[in-house]
Amino acid sequence: MVDVGGKPLARRRALARARVTMAADTARRLRELPKGDALATAQVAGIMAAKRTSELIPLCHPLPLSLVDVRLDVVDDGVEVTATVETTAQTGVEMEALVAASVAALTVYDMAKAIDKDMVIGDIHLLEKTKAPVE
Repeated sequence: MVDVGGKPLARRRALARARVTMAADTARRLRELPKGDALATAQVAGIMAAKRTSELIPLCHPLPLSLVDVRLDVVDDGVEVTATVETTAQTGVEMEALVAASVAALTVYDMAKAIDKDMVIGDIHLLEKTKAPVE
């Protein structure tokens, strides 16, 4: 792991996005799938994933997260997942935000795969990261 011990604490925030493309009929049915409500389940899965990022990504620092917000917006041809993660620490939370968005997208895929064989997960990227001094 990289030594961040000499760095000052800072308020850090990262915002990441992922997209699940699917048939319009599938997108309309996401709350009523055979496995249950895909959107609610994916939201919880994304939050849980952010909290366990250091267990999933080798050499990633475990961080005390102060906020994890996972939003799933249904659009005509799929779902846009947006994950926001915040901490006060010596290193950033980009990986936590990316993992949250990715796992939420994977959860939507898992829950809807029985009714849509052509879904695609993609466009996973970091939208923003910020750092502010602790006052």
